[in-house]
Amino acid sequence: MTDVTHTTTAETYTIPVGPLHVALEEPMYFKIDVRGETIANVDINAGHVHRGIEYLTTKRTIYQNVILTERICSLCSNSHPETFAMAAEQIAGLEVPERALYLRVIAGEIKRIASNLFNIAILAHLVGYETLFMHVMEVREVAQDIKESVFGNRMDLGAVCIGGVRYDLDDETTAYLSGALDKLVPEIDEIIATYRTNGSILGRTRGIGILKREDALACGVVGPVARASGIDYDVRMVAPYAAYDRLPMVVHTLTDGDVWSRAMIRLAEARTAIELIRACLRDLPGGPTHLHDRPDIPRGQAVAKCEAPRGELIYYLKTNDNPEPERVKWRVPTFMNWDALRYMLADQKIADIAIIVNSIDPCVSCTER
Repeated sequence: MTDVTHTTTAETYTIPVGPLHVALEEPMYFKIDVRGETIANVDINAGHVHRGIEYLTTKRTIYQNVILTERICSLCSNSHPETFAMAAEQIAGLEVPERALYLRVIAGEIKRIASNLFNIAILAHLVGYETLFMHVMEVREVAQDIKESVFGNRMDLGAVCIGGVRYDLDDETTAYLSGALDKLVPEIDEIIATYRTNGSILGRTRGIGILKREDALACGVVGPVARASGIDYDVRMVAPYAAYDRLPMVVHTLTDGDVWSRAMIRLAEARTAIELIRACLRDLPGGPTHLHDRPDIPRGQAVAKCEAPRGELIYYLKTNDNPEPERVKWRVPTFMNWDALRYMLADQKIADIAIIVNSIDPCVSCTER
């Protein structure tokens, strides 16, 4: 929408942005009060995407919901079924085989690389640096090729099942994966150097959309948004799952809390993800990749969480005596992060709205379920 209407004073205008807007990658609706070119107030309206997935989970069996939850979000599609499976495994008291725990980490970190690079590429596009956008997307294709070669799919991996994983690595696939990671390392390092030194990137991202640490804590933000504001919180460290307690985890933080800092955190985490995958390949134990029987999930309830590419993802699962769960609910990172846009957008320029919104890497499809 492009209409501009006068409000209480001649100097103040209200600009509706969204829900479908050339500056937004996903349907969010903002009513923004501006004075001249400066944002004075932001009113965020959610609820433009309703898919009814939470209702559908109560009409599908526990095992069908592993497939359904993977369709909630494409960029973090592996995180949803993994966290759902962990909740079901808690209720049933299942012990996942060691090899499967390492394979879950590999799948999750491959998704993290692809997801973070996608956001970094979109940032370059919004800055107007189309050559850099195309270059980052080209590098991301290496991760996409890994997914297609290892899992058979470029987005929804189908890697996780209750009690383990649905894929395995042989010598040939392991060699291919190692070679692809070796190819990614210098490319990501080059992108990091570009984001550190390029004037176009720095001019549009340094000091833009600042979220102070105290405001980040007040909003309860998670993921790279929180860590870019100096909050040292990562589920993989504070509540380890899968095999993360046996891996060389590093939590990256910065203190400026601006768009540039959030981008650099994502790049650093993509780089660290490569080292985590390498550690998994080096230490990958033998044994089965899943429980051979499909166990019954008894009556009970559980909460599980993981560190999705955008941050902490929480699942609540309640089961009864039926094959279908009584209740499934998830809290996604964007739900916590988008309220902080009120602080990030305050006193910023209209031209920076899209860049700031993109910096939280919003996923509306999994937030408004």
